[in-house]
Amino acid sequence: MPCRILQGVVVSDASHKTVVVRVEKSVKHPMYKKYIKRSCKYAAHDPENAYKIGDVIRIIECRPISKTKKWHVMDGSKTSEAKAARQ
Repeated sequence: MPCRILQGVVVSDASHKTVVVRVEKSVKHPMYKKYIKRSCKYAAHDPENAYKIGDVIRIIECRPISKTKKWHVMDGSKTSEAKAARQ
C-alpha cells in the first residue's frame, strides 16, 4: 500500500518530538455543488523539534509510533525562511 503524503500548517508544537499539523482540503457539497473547506489535524513525529507554529510542512504516513502518531515529518519551510524568500 502506498504511503500518503499531505501538506499542512503546524498549529501546535507543545509536545516533545511531536507537532500537530492542520491539513485543509476542498470537497464538493453533494447537493449544492459548491466547494467547502474541510480540515483535519494530524500528530506527526518531529525528532529534532525543528518546526514551530506557522511552518508549512509535508508529512508522510508511517508505522504507528504512539497511540495518535502515525505520521512523520518529511520536510518543510520555516516561517522565517518563507518571509525571507518573499522579500
